[in-house]
Amino acid sequence: MERVLGIGGFFLRADDPAALNAWYRDVLGLDAGEHGIWTQEPGPTVFATFDADTDYFGPGSAPSMLNFRVASLDAMLAQLREGGADVADHVEAMEGVGRFGWVTDPAGNRIELWEPA
Repeated sequence: MERVLGIGGFFLRADDPAALNAWYRDVLGLDAGEHGIWTQEPGPTVFATFDADTDYFGPGSAPSMLNFRVASLDAMLAQLREGGADVADHVEAMEGVGRFGWVTDPAGNRIELWEPA
C-alpha cells in the first residue's frame, strides 16, 4: 500500500499574500524561498482530527489550525509580544507531550506553537 511521506505544504488564502508571507518570515522566522519552499528541522509532526464544534482553533469557523514546533516556547512568545503580535495570554502543558501557546496571524489564522517535551 502506498502512503504519504510527510507534510508537503500548507496553503493559506490572504487578501495580501506578500504581506502575510512577510509576517511569517519577519515574526516567526519562517524563511521560505521563492516558491514557498521551507526546509524544516527534523522532528515529530502531529496529525489529529477534532470535533466540528471544537473551540480549540480559537474563535471563528476556521476548518484547520497550523502548528509549529519551537525550541523555546517562552522565548518565542516573548519575541512575538515584543513585535506586537496577537498572542494568547495562557500557555498549556500536556505531560509527556510538551507545552503550547498561540498567536493569531494578521489574516486571523490561529497558530499553535509547540515546545515538545
